[in-house]
Amino acid sequence: MKLFRDALLILLGVLSAGMGLKGFLLSSHFIDGGVTGISMLIADTTSLPISVLIFVLNIPFLWLGYRKLGWQFAVKSTLAIATLSLCLVVIHYPDVTHDKLLTAVFGGFFIGVGIGLAIRGGAVLDGTEIAALLVNKKRI
Repeated sequence: MKLFRDALLILLGVLSAGMGLKGFLLSSHFIDGGVTGISMLIADTTSLPISVLIFVLNIPFLWLGYRKLGWQFAVKSTLAIATLSLCLVVIHYPDVTHDKLLTAVFGGFFIGVGIGLAIRGGAVLDGTEIAALLVNKKRI
């Protein structure tokens, strides 16, 4: 039952983050932070697809998560990031607005909700969140 709950939270998190990215940030040329932001920058300056970049650039962080936080966390996070990458390719999110203020507020909201749901499910959607979890773990 816990595995189903975690999978549902991660899936909802992925869908929410996908909406924030494709429905708001990408269409308005806003940049996110972390590995996703670096992926957005590289995709914008090259012809490489953002979905591939998000997955590939997260691999070192996933390895770090495996080494420091365990295999279960690494598997969940790998599946979550792969699902987010796939989601960006497969799902057509509407281009909601080009207003800069609304893009910043709602894009950040949807991505933040997505990250929170994924963490609640035991995974992350961005490699830099692994670093944040490790810093938080050392503080406690």
